[in-house]
Amino acid sequence: MAGPAEAGTRMRTVLICHEDDDLNRTGLARWLVSFTDLVGIVSLRETRSRLLRRVRRELNRVGALRFPDVLAMRLYYRVFLAGRDKEWSDAKVAELCRRYPEIGPETRILTVHSPNSPEAEQFLKEVRPDIIVARCKQLLNERIYSLAPQGTFVMHPGICPEYRNAHGCFWALARRDLGRVGMTLLRIDRGVDTGPVYGYYSYPFDEVTESHIVITHRVVFDNLDALESKLREIHEGRAQPLDTTGRESRAWGQPWLTKYLTWKRAAHEGRQAA
Repeated sequence: MAGPAEAGTRMRTVLICHEDDDLNRTGLARWLVSFTDLVGIVSLRETRSRLLRRVRRELNRVGALRFPDVLAMRLYYRVFLAGRDKEWSDAKVAELCRRYPEIGPETRILTVHSPNSPEAEQFLKEVRPDIIVARCKQLLNERIYSLAPQGTFVMHPGICPEYRNAHGCFWALARRDLGRVGMTLLRIDRGVDTGPVYGYYSYPFDEVTESHIVITHRVVFDNLDALESKLREIHEGRAQPLDTTGRESRAWGQPWLTKYLTWKRAAHEGRQAA
């Protein structure tokens, strides 16, 4: 990482996120505008081929016998949960728009299919961010994440290293590992969520009434003030990574319907017993 910034200098940031993700594309971007110079947004437009590659990776991960459980969870979510979660998301975006300033014309925007494209690389070289915040499903190549001298950071929805890769909050809930339902601020390295950890963040979640998706969002968006402070510390050279030596490290995948139903049943039984 680069050395500390000069006193009084305002950090230059870039946000990488998906074009259709209003929570990040609008809400998190406005948050960054409020305390940094948001010099650019790399807005990712999903392609069918990339979606199919993610499907194949998950099939290889869980196998043909378990994959229908993954598909059943996606269908269940779409039918029974997505509508209410969309209402929550829309309300949160409106709240963030009231709280934080608009994105001005000085913020350059690039729309591409991949953050690793030559166009994205050239864009990042031109806007020269100190820090990149990556809120996307695609892994970044080293030639991309290394363009931010003070680091490229992810707000990973899961406690690392125990819950790396996708849906860490869901798997902690499903395993009744309630002390590890949270978000990890970490700097990207060559692995998958294996970089230096700069903080853990959670909130008093309600596992009975909230979906795993809302919990995944709230571990980030309920902690924006604390994250602002931490990014300032990183920019000023005052932040030190946490020691995770000797802890279990495991990568996870997409939620399963059987695990979701087991989790919710346990959550309701725990509420009744309390």
